[in-house]
Amino acid sequence: MESSTFFPPHAGVTLKELAYLLGAELNDPAHGDRIVRTVSPVARAAEGDLCYILSRRHKDDLLTCNASAILCDKALAPLVPAHIPVLITGKAHTAFALAGAFLHPQAMRPQSALQQGGISERAAIDPTAKLEDGVEVEPFAVIGAHAEIGSGTRIGANVVIGSHVKIGRDCTIAAGASVLCAYIGNNVIIHNGARIGQDGFGYAPGPRGMLKIVQIGRVIIQDNVEIGANTTIDRGTMDDTVIGEGTKIDNLVQIGHNVRVGRHCGIVAQVGIAGSTKVGDGVMIGGSAGVNGHITIGDGAQIAALSGVAADVPPGERYGGIPARPMKDFLRDVAETLARSSNREKKTGVKND
Repeated sequence: MESSTFFPPHAGVTLKELAYLLGAELNDPAHGDRIVRTVSPVARAAEGDLCYILSRRHKDDLLTCNASAILCDKALAPLVPAHIPVLITGKAHTAFALAGAFLHPQAMRPQSALQQGGISERAAIDPTAKLEDGVEVEPFAVIGAHAEIGSGTRIGANVVIGSHVKIGRDCTIAAGASVLCAYIGNNVIIHNGARIGQDGFGYAPGPRGMLKIVQIGRVIIQDNVEIGANTTIDRGTMDDTVIGEGTKIDNLVQIGHNVRVGRHCGIVAQVGIAGSTKVGDGVMIGGSAGVNGHITIGDGAQIAALSGVAADVPPGERYGGIPARPMKDFLRDVAETLARSSNREKKTGVKND
């Protein structure tokens, strides 16, 4: 691939310096002066590139690799061709993440399309709003009455910040997002088109159809949270919807009213969490899983992709399937279904598609 104009290569860091930054060990100190400028997949890595391997399945990719260095565990180092220096670390994935952030800091959060900085004359800011020094506001953003925004925060083009919203310091609210009825901590990233704080989905039966239930709660987003593009987080009905510190939420996720998500969770694309569910700390939820309302997912639980979670999940458990159940039970059910299907094929001669 040609050098990216979106994320140009770093000016260069030596392997000696990089090893120090990552807490890794350079297998041959004689290569300490070699330069790394960017990151790359193993198979097409060239001079100046850094890549990593986590298992032996990358063995064939190494045949075409000409990277300036590879990050890997000590047990995998013998797989690496002799001409490629190795940075040995027990946590190659983590080290690669740190290296990528160092080499391409501009790719770590949405960037402005303009270079002007400051507050655009084409933004609409209510005179009662309070912006600390160092806030950037791009064209056509709207900031409502009595909103408060901390220093180092950037409000992207066409963003809407509702009245009385409070946003901490060093946040990025990317283009086209809207933030209403919310308090947001420090160093929060909200990607393009996300919707935070709109009313939740609540109705009661009436004589002529469904009657809307008032939604007067808030959204509380704690420090170091990242929220993906086009994700929606509804405000609470009367209590708050809360996203805990350090949690990372992918694109196209729906989080209903009164949901409380714990700290350092990972929620993957197209997950839907219905109202008033409690998600513990360190929970991981795979893509397109659906989570019922008014249930609890315990600390450290893992939910497989495409699962339907209908009832509480105990702490530390791994659940999967529809309805979601302990992973060993789900895998046993799948194996039994496949076995029954195979037996029918043998008896009838008709292949099941």
